[in-house]
Amino acid sequence: MGKKGCSKIQNTKLNTYDWLCDVPDAENATDYVEVQFKNTRKGYFLNSSKIPLEKGDMVAVEASPGHDIGIVTLTGKLVLLQMKKNNIRTGEGYEPKKVYRKAKPTDIEKYEEAKAKEHATMIRSRQIAADLGLNMKIGDVEYQGDGNKAIFYYIADERVDFRQLIKVLAEAFRVRIEMKQIGARQEAGRIGGIGPCGRELCCSSWMTSFVSVATGAARYQDISMNPQKLAGQCAKLKCCINYEVDAYVEAQKRLPSREIVLETKDNNYYHFKTDIFKREITYSTDKSFAANLITISAERAFDVINMNKKGSKPVTLEADTKPQPPKRDAQDILGQDSVTRFDSVKKKKKKRPAGNNGGNNGNGGGNNANAAAGGEGGNNRPANNKQAGNRPVNNDRQQPGNNDRQPGNENSNRPSGNNNGNKGGNANNNGNNGNNNRNNNNRNNRNRQKPKGNNDKQANNDRPQQQAKPGNKPENKPEA
Repeated sequence: MGKKGCSKIQNTKLNTYDWLCDVPDAENATDYVEVQFKNTRKGYFLNSSKIPLEKGDMVAVEASPGHDIGIVTLTGKLVLLQMKKNNIRTGEGYEPKKVYRKAKPTDIEKYEEAKAKEHATMIRSRQIAADLGLNMKIGDVEYQGDGNKAIFYYIADERVDFRQLIKVLAEAFRVRIEMKQIGARQEAGRIGGIGPCGRELCCSSWMTSFVSVATGAARYQDISMNPQKLAGQCAKLKCCINYEVDAYVEAQKRLPSREIVLETKDNNYYHFKTDIFKREITYSTDKSFAANLITISAERAFDVINMNKKGSKPVTLEADTKPQPPKRDAQDILGQDSVTRFDSVKKKKKKRPAGNNGGNNGNGGGNNANAAAGGEGGNNRPANNKQAGNRPVNNDRQQPGNNDRQPGNENSNRPSGNNNGNKGGNANNNGNNGNNNRNNNNRNNRNRQKPKGNNDKQANNDRPQQQAKPGNKPENKPEA
């Protein structure tokens, strides 16, 4: 209002954007002005005395009886268009009400006093209606600007005889009483709220005229006929059901009728459901429930209908060749690569060659006699080839670099110069490994016996195992 109506800011749903405010001589096109009162009530008054009025001015206008106080919301040529839209008749026999003056401070004080009594009056009138046993709900009370008249807005499902109520209210409040019935949608718009869509209710934000909503609008849109989902906060059908029904009706005209039965050589197909946006129709072999559902395009349905009219029946309801989806020229960037392609991936550390495992296998199982970590022949050499005595080693399986073993030494501790079999092994633990190998070999020799014909000598289990003396044990010195 401070910008004389040229702003697009809408404070209430009754505000009208004056798109003619910048047109020359548009403000002086007519003497009619639009005045807004409480709730959704508006009136059009004639400014016969040529008072300079702007949007946002409080004025005192003619009422019956007395005068009322309202706010000017529209002036100029756009008022005539609004009067035509709201079917306001002017001319002979329809004398318009007039604008008296701009509201004085005394008028505003009287208006504020009358407005302060509205809530208490509403509560008292509800009690009176309940005492009289009337099936009605008084939703709001509006006092006239001079305080001489009160308008009671009520909701009722049935016709109500409120003649006795008017007499009681007039005696109680000493004002002229006017009863005005409103609908449930208007009551919801007056109270306000948030709809299931998450936005402010349409009836309280921008709707001023309410059109009846039928259940046929929901059927056209294939909406589930659930009363809880179709009803709004006013317990009536949602107003938004009417918004898109025209588009659905136009789309249905380009689809085959739902009553037509498609005939094939195998069976008859009845309509089950329709996807209007995809132009796809699903047919069933049974009328009452879903059985052998087949979804075809609308074009294929028209083709089958034309074939049935000519007396021929297709073999199947589906087309012989399914149409290929059109290729897209533009490619989706996110479709080519993974969305997580930029995430940091930790690289796994490469495992060392199985040299340490060779040494450990020689310690635990006795199969690898020399614990040659990484040695190719160490793992294949049986542990039984080494006996407790000073016995030559089988030269057929001996690998190069293993000739340094000393006879009679079960530790198999090679000097540091022979490193062919010790790559990746535990060089510092050779002394301990040798002791473990000796014990494991002795245990295996007592439990196992080699078959005859083996080139290796039979182990003498009766002879006690020769103990390694500390003096004969070679020192495992690291290489200089």
